[in-house]
Amino acid sequence: MPVRFSRRRRYIFTTSIGISIVIVVISITIWFISRPDSPYRPGEKIEGLTTELTRTLPDDYPRIIFVDATQEAGISFRHFSGKRSTQLPEDMGSGAAWGDYDNDGWLDLFIANEAGPLSLTDEEINKAQAHSVLYHNNGDGTFEEVSVQAGVDFRGWAMAPAWGDYDNDGWLDLFISSYGENVFYFNNGDGTFTNRTNATGLGGQRGFWTGASWGDFNRDGFLDLYVCGYVQYSYLGNQKVTLQYEAEVPASINPSAFKPERNLLYRNNGDGTFSEISDSAGVDDVKGRSLSAIWCDFDDDGWPDLYVANDVSDNVLFRNLGNETFEEISHAAWVADYRGAMGIAVGDWDGDEDMDMFITHWIAQENALYSNLRSQLSSLEISSSNTTRFMDEADRYGLGQIALDYIGWGTSFFDYDNDGRLDLFVVNGSTFQQKQKPWLLIPMPDQLFWNRGTKDGFYDVSSASGEVLKSEYVGRGAAFGDYDNDGDIDIFVVNNDGPGLLLRNEGGNQNRWLQVNLKGTQSNQQAIGAKLRLVSGNSVQVRQIGTQSSYLSQNSLIEHFGLGADSKVDTLEIIWPSGIRQVLFDIPGNQKIYIVEGESVL
Repeated sequence: MPVRFSRRRRYIFTTSIGISIVIVVISITIWFISRPDSPYRPGEKIEGLTTELTRTLPDDYPRIIFVDATQEAGISFRHFSGKRSTQLPEDMGSGAAWGDYDNDGWLDLFIANEAGPLSLTDEEINKAQAHSVLYHNNGDGTFEEVSVQAGVDFRGWAMAPAWGDYDNDGWLDLFISSYGENVFYFNNGDGTFTNRTNATGLGGQRGFWTGASWGDFNRDGFLDLYVCGYVQYSYLGNQKVTLQYEAEVPASINPSAFKPERNLLYRNNGDGTFSEISDSAGVDDVKGRSLSAIWCDFDDDGWPDLYVANDVSDNVLFRNLGNETFEEISHAAWVADYRGAMGIAVGDWDGDEDMDMFITHWIAQENALYSNLRSQLSSLEISSSNTTRFMDEADRYGLGQIALDYIGWGTSFFDYDNDGRLDLFVVNGSTFQQKQKPWLLIPMPDQLFWNRGTKDGFYDVSSASGEVLKSEYVGRGAAFGDYDNDGDIDIFVVNNDGPGLLLRNEGGNQNRWLQVNLKGTQSNQQAIGAKLRLVSGNSVQVRQIGTQSSYLSQNSLIEHFGLGADSKVDTLEIIWPSGIRQVLFDIPGNQKIYIVEGESVL
């Protein structure tokens, strides 16, 4: 006969089995939680992480490519000359800037350069093949190098060029930051420049100066200038070496080995001179190792705020109080990020009519996509003029973990396929030395991300967008602009100790577009800080002029809008820095329009 248990014995048996199962589950959970973590090493394929980062491209991805047009365009720029001597300023690279310095309607290109190793003598610097260059756009797809005759062949360790019409005379002047002393060239209006560094008050500061950004922070109609200071560098030799991801890093190229350098804010006095007021304005950022900075009115109160990207130190957001002082709100705004920040992109990527940010970082740190929460807070009726909040949504939208193996630098939002949504380009390049050739740094491929909308986020389309994007370089700066006036945005990339690359957009103009060139009268003449709101069909796009200075570089200030299939713009609203508001209606697409403050379209 089968054995029959009493009800009590059955209860005890069942309960014991249940308790045993619970104990096993708890034990396994505790083991997973308490086991030592294996640190992520760049290049590893971790199951569930880096093995699943690549998403299959949807069938509707843009069939647009970028081609290497450098040689065809007559550009022969090469960064650096000679062998690096393993010092930090040599490895930070340089940037480029698009600007029409002769007002002929074609974007010209200035590229900053480093002469070579810091061990060069003054005589060797003057003889070095590597110097900063100005390329004049011939209007036929080619450029002519005119640095010497124009008087801007700066020799030394140049970092960031920035075009700015500081005296509102209609001609772009040129500021160049450097390791050493900065320089300022006044545009004579005849194709030549005069060095007015000391006369304007922009000289006399020795240091390791990096990003440079023009902006009219006090809205007096004259451009002011913010200059980032990196570190207080001095040669330490290579006696102290640390290991970073199993790579040897000498102290002389480790930014953490040096104290931060302060930043500079030059207020334009309106009489041809500047006053340095970073301390009194509260934006000297003495604790930050600053590489990039951007002016942008994030809270939409009419005053341009200032965001600073810092390397191995907290990033900083300064809110403009409208009285030539700023309030530091980094932690309150959730953007005081302690990572190795290099480049900044600014734009309304998600179409909710507020300005978002993208930040490039060092290896194994992911890049950041800071979505501005202003519109969400407004819908909840809890926002005010001083409520600024961001949320890092890089992982949610395909831009975070995919960057783990890269070191990102220059970057920008731009609509490369003219579909009305802002896409993203990231320049990558290592700071690690090659093991067998320590005088060289490790190259990396750049990345192009297509914006498919807020539901799907960004897709890495680099491998499907031209052979040149499969190449690897030690990338640093990048500047964006339509150099051939064909209705789509092109890119120039500066590669450390390597060739410059002109990436021509092939096919982006298949969709319709509109370019807007503004001229201020009561505002600064370049209209930096002006806000544009464009409506076409069901699409609304907002821009702010001059917000994209990225890493050591400057984009064209001609604002570019993709219109998709729309043949016209329904309305274009412009709010100038002066406060003047203009609205235009029914503008045909596929053209560049010129708008003068307070006047009609030209």
